[in-house]
Amino acid sequence: MLATGQRIFGENRVQEAQARWGERRARFPDLQLRLIGPLQSNKAADAVALFDAIESLDRPKLAAALADAAQKQGRSPDILIQVNTGEEPQKAGVAPLEADAFIEAARGTYGLPVRGLMCIPPVDEEPAMHFALLAKIAARNGLPILSMGMSDDFETAIRFGATHVRVGSALFGARG
Repeated sequence: MLATGQRIFGENRVQEAQARWGERRARFPDLQLRLIGPLQSNKAADAVALFDAIESLDRPKLAAALADAAQKQGRSPDILIQVNTGEEPQKAGVAPLEADAFIEAARGTYGLPVRGLMCIPPVDEEPAMHFALLAKIAARNGLPILSMGMSDDFETAIRFGATHVRVGSALFGARG
């Protein structure tokens, strides 16, 4: 993909990204790496060092860890807050009714550069209502980035204002 000019890549796991991109980072200064998977607090420093954006901030403990790592490294990736629009217990993300307060805390209390929101709708529901909800939360908080939509529903996500879509399985196939 690098040979074709592709320069923006999403990664699900910090350690996999370190192995894949560590040495390539220096050779491709225009490379942009986005963490789209869940992040454990103990990996915050590694994530801040490697990624240009972290799309899965979902709890105060992680916000504190990211803020601490950013301050120590003098580097702060763009932050997207993950909203659990379906309020699914097995998924990470801030509940929609708690999103405004969490966005305010991430910005104010932790000083993080919150640029947008991310969601992954429930697989058994029409995604449009989830995308509309995320867009509404983003608009009322002045957030320009909406990371929503994957290989199966990106067209719907774009209709609802997605600025970033995750189409890895369409390009690379299902994760093995």
